[in-house]
Amino acid sequence: MAATGKLSLLTRQLSTSSAAAQLVKPPIQVFGLEGRYACALYSAASKTKSLEAVEKDLKSLQSQMRADPKVRDLLINPTIKRNLKAAAMKDLASKVKFNAATGNLLGLLAENGRLGRLDGITNAFSLIMAADRGEVVCEVKTAKPLDDSQRKQLEGALKAFLKPNQTIQLTAKVDPSLIGGMIVSIGDKYVDMSVASKIKKYTDIIAVPV
Repeated sequence: MAATGKLSLLTRQLSTSSAAAQLVKPPIQVFGLEGRYACALYSAASKTKSLEAVEKDLKSLQSQMRADPKVRDLLINPTIKRNLKAAAMKDLASKVKFNAATGNLLGLLAENGRLGRLDGITNAFSLIMAADRGEVVCEVKTAKPLDDSQRKQLEGALKAFLKPNQTIQLTAKVDPSLIGGMIVSIGDKYVDMSVASKIKKYTDIIAVPV
């Protein structure tokens, strides 16, 4: 009950509408502190029909944060006072014309000393928005890059996990430490078929005293 009350309060703080008593439930549940902020933001932005605008704002800020050390330092440096960060976020939101829900989020994070969580909140919000569009986020890690034929074959196999109205959003990453095979994350499912995990499994078995 206490957690629900705090989440409702968070949504009212993020929302620019007076009718913020009821949460708009996101299409998927995202957990952790970042997930709670992202879900509250989704609810607030839904009520003002500004989901796409907020998503665009967050992705733009995330790109700036990753490309510009000054922006990154402003967000994550704990020695900068919270009131100065809050003022800077308000000024930034005004200058670049961020949506009101985005500006409210940045101000709230600054006041609570949680701007360093913005990258994770943005990723969580992106997951919710992908689900809202009927997209299922899938990440595949392989030891070597997939060629076009392998990618198409993999996408065909992964579609078996989808509902008729869903599409797949596939991201392929390379991790040489896997040695071979792959690790697949699709929705809330996770499958480790890497050679590295098999070697570890058998090594652990061998290491157990007889």
